[in-house]
Amino acid sequence: MANRTFVIGVGMTKFEKPGSKEWDYPDMGREAGKNALADAGIDFSEVEAAFVGYCYGDSTSGQRALYELGMTGIPAINVNNNCSTGSSALFLARKFVQGGLADCAMALGFEKMEKGSLGLKYTDRTPPMDKHFFDMKDRRGIAPAPPAAQIFGNAGREYMEKYGVSKDVFAKIGEKNHRHSVNNPYSQFQDEYSLDDILAAPMIYDPLTKLQCCPTSDGGACAIIASERYVRDHGLQDQAVEIIAQAMTTDFDSTFSGSDMSLAGFDMTRAAADQVYESSGRGPEDVDVIELHDCFSANELITYEGLRLCGPGRAGELINSGAVTYGGSVVVNPSGGLISKGHPLGATGLAQCSELTWQLRGNAAKRQVEGAKIALQHNLGLGGAAVVTMYEGGTLK
Repeated sequence: MANRTFVIGVGMTKFEKPGSKEWDYPDMGREAGKNALADAGIDFSEVEAAFVGYCYGDSTSGQRALYELGMTGIPAINVNNNCSTGSSALFLARKFVQGGLADCAMALGFEKMEKGSLGLKYTDRTPPMDKHFFDMKDRRGIAPAPPAAQIFGNAGREYMEKYGVSKDVFAKIGEKNHRHSVNNPYSQFQDEYSLDDILAAPMIYDPLTKLQCCPTSDGGACAIIASERYVRDHGLQDQAVEIIAQAMTTDFDSTFSGSDMSLAGFDMTRAAADQVYESSGRGPEDVDVIELHDCFSANELITYEGLRLCGPGRAGELINSGAVTYGGSVVVNPSGGLISKGHPLGATGLAQCSELTWQLRGNAAKRQVEGAKIALQHNLGLGGAAVVTMYEGGTLK
């Protein structure tokens, strides 16, 4: 029988604009890791395995970051799954504990990024997303704009064409997430903007203006996962948040079936979410707070439908009605999301985990979602992986 798994400690750094702070990835790993260990009230010597996520770095950067916490001889696995790297490390740490291979495991993620939009690092081999770009080119062509913005922007265009939503709908998502970030001390941006500000920002790829796109970021985040036995033996019941279901999916044949939304990961998201709902016995109507992968406002919009928060074509109604902010039926991205908090690829999924853990403990300060009991996390990487995780607080009290 699989072990129950719990988040017992989380920590992160403030996310920063690349190059704005004198630090390196070992500093990020040390700060995030020590914060998580302190939160759990344990020493690094208690950790039996570590999974370390990053996309930009040499092959054993994970071990180098862990040296800042201690050198105890434990297994250390480096993880790279594009933008879902952090949650992939979380997935593996949980599997290790769930399967009885460890009672306490660490998922650590960080990224030291370059300024500007992401580009190819290697030009002498097949790009891992060549199929995505050829598929996009056949349907929409290639524009002089950041590639990721084109893929997600085209998904937004498809949704507009199918359901008649306006550009204002996407801008309202940007407005919401920037407004939420004002209360997040870890966020790269903490400025509030009006809807007019969002719409008037420089156009990156229609309908996406700059204030609807996530920035590149430096930073780290960490989560410590433990078994029920470990939680009880260490008296951590009051702070332990249970992972009640989790699923990872990769691309399906339908990714390249002629849909811009499918190309942007919609089918991966839907399949992972459905697995989580079936495994947990909970549905989207039970969820109080969500951290989802809003790398662009268009992706947040289609993800409402991907997570079954609404039926086909109804995502615009959610944002227009105020259903996905404070006072609505579910608060989406109380942290400010990737758009405002930032997106250091290896750390993003673990920062989402940190935010939801704080929310379910009831100590998210001014961001707190009142009465939050069930949380959902969605982290997406093109090329491709989607990880959806459901958490519940207070299950051992």
